[in-house]
Amino acid sequence: MKNYSLGFVTNEQIFSHVKETVEKYRYHINLAEFNKNLIDPIKLTFDSKVYNQSIQQTIEAECIRQIDKTNTNHIGYFHQNMFKFAGNGWEVPRNGENGGFDVTNQGKHIFCEVKNKHNTMSSASSQKTYIKMQSKILEDDKAVCYLVEAIAAKSQDIPWGTTVDGRKFKHDRIRRISMDKFYEIVFGQKDAFYKLCSALPTIIDDVISEKKIAPSTNTVFEELNKLSDDILKSLYLLSFKTYEGFKDL
Repeated sequence: MKNYSLGFVTNEQIFSHVKETVEKYRYHINLAEFNKNLIDPIKLTFDSKVYNQSIQQTIEAECIRQIDKTNTNHIGYFHQNMFKFAGNGWEVPRNGENGGFDVTNQGKHIFCEVKNKHNTMSSASSQKTYIKMQSKILEDDKAVCYLVEAIAAKSQDIPWGTTVDGRKFKHDRIRRISMDKFYEIVFGQKDAFYKLCSALPTIIDDVISEKKIAPSTNTVFEELNKLSDDILKSLYLLSFKTYEGFKDL
């Protein structure tokens, strides 16, 4: 096993963790997956015309967007599950356990939500998270709750101020913290997150050299062509086949 010189996690642990993330990556998409949440053919029509693309190019871009969204979720779990290697009371609870927090340390009274980017949270999601943290500090007068941001505007550890039902709130024990500062708290090394980022390209290369990656496949066009020779017509039939008039397309 190559020495990645991280110091806060073993070579075996980080290799296995990266490998698990690579194996979860999405390489394939078919028509059922493409239309899982019902495609909006009107938006795709606008996109095609406004951006001067063929409908095939627009569909390809939508396929890439869907695959990327799935992979972004896996990166979220990569960040969250790094902390299961910390020991010293740090835990990554199963969903719904320990109050539904992503990362906890009961002994240190620390409870965390981990996000890729704070600005990707909707207003409703932010309010729900803040209310959960308010409840925690009310039931535990030693509790500190963190909103951990992998991609923050800057390195920081500050009180999190937000608006709940039109009222502004800020509490010193409800905090926003960047990933580098949180790594320092968890692993006890100021530059721990930097070390991980520096080693990550090599670790991923090592995982990929060991694991044969299957070629990407996209059967969306092939399956759309089976519905109709006109791909745009096939898109409309996917979403609107039971609507008045569309059965006659």
